Amino acid sequence: MEGAGGRRRSGPPYPVDVSAQEGASGFWVATNAYYSKLVQQRESSTEIFSISDEEKVKIEESNISRLPLYQEDSEHRILVLVNPKDKAKVLAAYVKNSWWGTEDILKTSDPSREGVIQVDSFEERVVLFVLNCLIFGTLERSPSEDGSTFFVPHSAEEYAKIFWQAGQAVGFYTVKRKGNLCDDCSSLCYLLPVLDTIFVRKKCRKRGLGMRMLWDFCQSFSDESVLGISCPLSAAMYQVCQKFLQFYPEERERLWEVEAPGDWSQRHNIWLKIQLDRIQSARHNDPRMSSEERGDCGAEQAQDGEPRHSESGELQSFKELPNAKTTMKEKKDENHGVLETDSTNVQFEGEEKVIQESTEVRICKKLKKRSATDGYVKEKTSKHTKADP
Repeated sequence: MEGAGGRRRSGPPYPVDVSAQEGASGFWVATNAYYSKLVQQRESSTEIFSISDEEKVKIEESNISRLPLYQEDSEHRILVLVNPKDKAKVLAAYVKNSWWGTEDILKTSDPSREGVIQVDSFEERVVLFVLNCLIFGTLERSPSEDGSTFFVPHSAEEYAKIFWQAGQAVGFYTVKRKGNLCDDCSSLCYLLPVLDTIFVRKKCRKRGLGMRMLWDFCQSFSDESVLGISCPLSAAMYQVCQKFLQFYPEERERLWEVEAPGDWSQRHNIWLKIQLDRIQSARHNDPRMSSEERGDCGAEQAQDGEPRHSESGELQSFKELPNAKTTMKEKKDENHGVLETDSTNVQFEGEEKVIQESTEVRICKKLKKRSATDGYVKEKTSKHTKADP
């Protein structure tokens, strides 16, 4: 609701705005008692949930699913009401002793809840669950994905932040902190903070929210010299990183695409990958160059791939650079304020040794012809530049 001058007024309290005195324990007691009552009533339940003035759904055991709130805890489950005509579509969740539509659970009447805010209370954990498992996991997932399964919830201690805007939660991101265990099956720990998942609702995309959360991530761990983003980057996240690093060049040496636990052999500098891809695209699109000169001599190229928990992603392929050691030149258009990058040479401090030790170089060269009379050898050397810092 908007007031005079566009300032939002406080409305009725939503679930996230009311902290129960009994805390999480009271929430689970009430939830379990309500579900036991529904099981006993079976077909005799008279409760209904209104989707609209015309459409209503009967609240009974057959229309309810029980989903775990936390990844490592299968005992504590939230009740969700599904559409009997489409079991993959969630209509509401049982929170604070009543049924709330998924959109209403994401709302707040607190005007101070604005921007990127760290998840702290149990009620905020519920909002994170709805964004992750219900909105992202079912209602706004790609049509190509299997609609019969739900996304895995986060752990109870997951470092997470929710993006609040105009009275509603519109996105979130989570981080695997330095020192956290990579999984329950090993003793390996993350060697750096890693941005693990990030999500922006469809209706709020193309507004720079992804860049703002990425900036918040960098600022939240400002004491760390190196930060990671879980591999593989999605296509959308790749574009966000490109725009972000153009506006914030000081972060180019900090952001790396990493695999757990994140040692140097599992890191790829994101800005370097962007520049290498630009060079490859320029070579490929140059009509004056032959296929051999473009590097199309059978060398392997990285292919598009799908990410795990987030949106669909792609890995970029790499091509020959004039030098393995490179330098970066930047210039700014004074008239338009647009950052232009001369990507002929790229170098990142501290990478020289890593590239020398772990870079496999494959450079496509022209064929050298050899005739039977002049003694020249016909050979084809196929090499491919692949940076694995």
